[in-house]
Amino acid sequence: MRHDIIADMFSILKNAEAIGKDSCTTPASNLIKNILLIMQKEGYIGEFEHVPDGKGGTFKVSLAGRINNCGAIKPRFSVPKTDFIKWEKRFLPAASLGLLLVSTSQGVVSHKEAKDKGIGGKLLGYVY
Repeated sequence: MRHDIIADMFSILKNAEAIGKDSCTTPASNLIKNILLIMQKEGYIGEFEHVPDGKGGTFKVSLAGRINNCGAIKPRFSVPKTDFIKWEKRFLPAASLGLLLVSTSQGVVSHKEAKDKGIGGKLLGYVY
């Protein structure tokens, strides 16, 4: 029984990268799909595809070997548009390395995109 699908997805990706796999399967949902699209756009993963089954399906993710660390952020902290630097210092190793994933009123975006748009939201996770 899954309690936190985001944490499960990040731990699957991190563990598969750590042992050198070239692909893995993660649980599927619309939120996971949006997170994977951002990670793909930033070059952390390769292609991914939805594999349907009776319970909602899974995503087969091609790994690019670029994930050093990733994880879910709990509790889901609210971040005003002016406070991203504080959270970058807390979760990322350097200012220009990695990204925070943020759920906003305009969908799931990276913290860089949220800063550019001038919007805040809730922190979902980090990857670098």
